[in-house]
Amino acid sequence: MAAQAKSGVARPRHVPQRTCIVCRQSDAKRALIRLARDASGRVAIDPTGKRPGRGAYLCHNPECWSQALRRHAVERALKVAALHPDDRATIEQMGRQLLQETMSTASS
Repeated sequence: MAAQAKSGVARPRHVPQRTCIVCRQSDAKRALIRLARDASGRVAIDPTGKRPGRGAYLCHNPECWSQALRRHAVERALKVAALHPDDRATIEQMGRQLLQETMSTASS
């Protein structure tokens, strides 16, 4: 009943918006990929978007992933001094995976 206005017509459901930390493109929260920093300062890719800790979002553009690492945008957005080498490798791997997906989609 809370989703209906007083006139009895259903309101459109609110869709949370987030912004890519590199290209600043705003999109639905579920359309972007979340990176989360935990209490120990480690950064992980959060596919569910529900992991506790500070979060930052990147779009599915592989160039945004490489620029985020090159420009230290991930460190700045998540407020960490430096990424752990394993965390950096995981983020680089995700960027390569997105690039492969983009290339395979383009060639089809």
